[in-house]
Amino acid sequence: MSSRRVLCALPWLMLAAVTVSAQPSRAASATSYIERGNEWLAKGEWDRAIADYDLAIAFDASAVAYYNRGLALQSKSDLAGALSDYDRAIALNPREAAAYLNRGAVRYGRGQFDAAISDFSQVIEINPRDIRGWTNRGLARGDRGDLTTAISDFSQAIKIDSRNVVAWTNRCAARYRLGALDEAIADCSRALKLEARYAFAWNNRGLARQWKGELDGALGDFDRAIELDAGNADFHANRGGAWLLKGEPDRALDDLNRALALNPKLAEAWNHRGAAWFAKSNFMGAMADFEQALKLNPRLAEAYGNRGLVWLLQGRPEEAEADFARCRALGRALKPEAEKLLREMKGGVDRVR
Repeated sequence: MSSRRVLCALPWLMLAAVTVSAQPSRAASATSYIERGNEWLAKGEWDRAIADYDLAIAFDASAVAYYNRGLALQSKSDLAGALSDYDRAIALNPREAAAYLNRGAVRYGRGQFDAAISDFSQVIEINPRDIRGWTNRGLARGDRGDLTTAISDFSQAIKIDSRNVVAWTNRCAARYRLGALDEAIADCSRALKLEARYAFAWNNRGLARQWKGELDGALGDFDRAIELDAGNADFHANRGGAWLLKGEPDRALDDLNRALALNPKLAEAWNHRGAAWFAKSNFMGAMADFEQALKLNPRLAEAYGNRGLVWLLQGRPEEAEADFARCRALGRALKPEAEKLLREMKGGVDRVR
């Protein structure tokens, strides 16, 4: 019943404003406003920074002013405004790698993976040794499902900088998703040798160990990830999944309740918690949680499979079969016992009819 958690990986963002050199007349005034805007930006005063960048653009509509304003807008989660400013910065200076990088990051966050990949490819074209382009493109390719090319990008990032912890950790993630568990574990172990306090590496190695069947090692890794970042809902959800596989639904519930308190929109945590309720024979609670998981993520294959099992136990094989079909269509195989139970119940219904 346990669902497979998607790995968490941190994208690289360009978070520093661009500075400009002094210019005469109106350009000089724009430069002054940009410099003051940069000071506000460094202090986290987004609105004041935006006001100064507005004035700079009024004096001299430069790529730098648009890029920096876009950065401030992105920082305050005005993504539409940020995209517009990055578009303008790129139109004025098509060689501004930072604008492509941040525009790609916004597109990536919106699930626009093809557009993000295009932007990150531009970063690489401008500077093939900019590791952020390779790492971000690898993330977007992986989330699009192109795990082999994602691994290639992360490998290139590692070739450029073999001490880059993010690249090792993200390659671990891609290899785990591809099923190359030993290689994934080796990558995250290398990341942890470089930076023992990098929580994502502990989490990702834990996932690989979990799916290799090394549950005690996985739990130890998740423990360490949570020690380093107790506010990360994914880490608690992942440890809850490991406790489920260990046959300890009560301990799983402790972690999953914590995960959902931290992030009520985490569909996989609802699915995990439904599995915990199922293990405790609380089928109404399980059904409610599977329904919520699917409401948040209608493409969560495992939740369809899990809900299908509840339908079977409620004597509703037609609904179960529909959920199992959806699970298969999304690329997940059913457990043999679920297939067997479905056949048996359908046979019983046919005989009654």
